[in-house]
Amino acid sequence: MSLIDPRERAAAKAPTYTVDFYAEALKASAAFRDQYDSRMNVVKASEMPFERSPNGLIKHIINEKMNTKECCLDIYMQFIPGGKASGKHRHLSEEVFYVVEGEGYDLHWDVRFDCHDKMEFEWEAEPKKFEWKTGDFVYIPPYCAHKHFNSHASNEARIISVTSRIVKPMGFDWFEQIENAEGF
Repeated sequence: MSLIDPRERAAAKAPTYTVDFYAEALKASAAFRDQYDSRMNVVKASEMPFERSPNGLIKHIINEKMNTKECCLDIYMQFIPGGKASGKHRHLSEEVFYVVEGEGYDLHWDVRFDCHDKMEFEWEAEPKKFEWKTGDFVYIPPYCAHKHFNSHASNEARIISVTSRIVKPMGFDWFEQIENAEGF
């Protein structure tokens, strides 16, 4: 005896429009595999572009628009002038950074969210302060609004920031610039 209602079985096989999604995915995967070997294993410093962004001056080490074999991470070096700050932004991917040079601090506005009828986000009014210096590693939680500050008046600070781009194809490409870096 079948537990499936015969009407449900008939409805599942009812005529509908047709597509080639599966076949197209197979072709796309084959094309990706064919061109993958031509992607960079090593990215030379001269192949890492600079960008004056709303977040400040950055040098892209790995970016999804670069022809590298890395498919999951975006990595950039950020240059923060003496006494200045980056822009303030947030994104659903967690972020980590390593301090290559300098000293400063981060302000993090943690997010609270609720999901009744729809997702509702609210950020702390008062940020948490995290001090850092050369050699330190800093973690930034998902969707936490954050800003980096260089506490030295004249020496530049450099950090290497890493985020995952995996959340984007999952439908969470929520990336917002809240304040621009000075001079942008």
